[in-house]
Amino acid sequence: MPTLVIIGALWGDEAKGKLVDVLASDADYVVRYSGGNNAGHTVQAAGHTFKFHLIPSGVLHKNVTAVLGAGMVVCPKAFLDELETTKQKSPELGRILISSAAHVVFPYHRTLDALEEENRGEGKIGTTSRGIGPAYQDKVARVGIRMCEFVDPERFRARLCEVVEYKNRVLDMHGKPGISIEPIIEEYSAYADKLRPFVCDADFEVNRAIHAGKRVIFEGAQGAMLDLDLGTYPFVTSSHPTAGGACLVGLPPKKVDNVLGVCVAYTTRVGSGPFPTELSGEFADRLRIAGNEFGTSTGRPRRVGWLDLVALRHSCLMNGFTSLAVTRVDVLSGFGSIKACVGYKIGDEVTTEFPADTALLSRAEPQFETLEGWDGDLSACKSTNELPSGARGLIEFIERYTGVPVSLVSVGPNREETIVRDRGLLI
Repeated sequence: MPTLVIIGALWGDEAKGKLVDVLASDADYVVRYSGGNNAGHTVQAAGHTFKFHLIPSGVLHKNVTAVLGAGMVVCPKAFLDELETTKQKSPELGRILISSAAHVVFPYHRTLDALEEENRGEGKIGTTSRGIGPAYQDKVARVGIRMCEFVDPERFRARLCEVVEYKNRVLDMHGKPGISIEPIIEEYSAYADKLRPFVCDADFEVNRAIHAGKRVIFEGAQGAMLDLDLGTYPFVTSSHPTAGGACLVGLPPKKVDNVLGVCVAYTTRVGSGPFPTELSGEFADRLRIAGNEFGTSTGRPRRVGWLDLVALRHSCLMNGFTSLAVTRVDVLSGFGSIKACVGYKIGDEVTTEFPADTALLSRAEPQFETLEGWDGDLSACKSTNELPSGARGLIEFIERYTGVPVSLVSVGPNREETIVRDRGLLI
């Protein structure tokens, strides 16, 4: 390590959670730095399947301190439910901290989220309607309630009264019933009592650990192409899942040692927005089922398509990946030849550059290169030399096109089904 940032290279759902879990065995801290319970990370370990939405995926290792960082928005009920469900399967977890600067998601955020999505009509973004966007809106508007205020009973009541008065004016404009303060106080004060032991200046502790040479993993949520500023706006999330986002919770840029970008051997996307390589019909259904491409948080079927190397190379440039992890290589077994997008035709021109203008991207026609496919079960492969030639060819093609080495290859959902090609790029 000592610091490793792990992020989704494209539109999320790349199996980051599994890789965080695998690499956390050598870590001291794992820090989630953005998003809320709109994210979903799945880990299969010790005969159980764990679905994390808020808690960092490294928490299954007792040596790890798992931190919910300042960049997150946290639904207290979702956190407590997730913690209880996780403990039922794995009673001994690592230490958990919640940054006092993280913001709190309340019921009115979910109400406003659903209302805003409804009002978009045909321009729906595909939000999870879990209140994440409105919670970040409150943060930017400087009316959000932070964890340090939430766990202080007197400050919580005062701040909630202030915020609810404003929210009720907004709801009244839409003809919606207003928010009653007392039911929220009663329910959420009980949550605050349970969360209070976890809340501290966690970001300071992480920074101090970095300077002491501790091994720290920063776990991104969603994917880089959903970044609020650098993604396919407006079809983006409300935070910064790029590598730069990790620095917003107290990681000095000069202390970033390695950045691991995680991509699937094909491409997936949830929600609306341009997707040049998207597939449809029976082949897409077959790929979706083979890869279990259904959202961890929502259960919604993911959109699937061939690997988009134009988008991936763009992500490599803006995140400074020191290496890539290619996941779900096993899923493509038996699909025949494999395609990879190496350019876009937009109008009369072919480009290998990813356009910042979403309108241009929506008109992009993918230019494919066809690669050799492969057959057979890959889960027992322990090195790339054991992979079929077609799978090795795909990995080498990705490296050549992006100019970034592949350090990890995932050949199955379990911890053990991971090939480490170059550990030096991860430490």
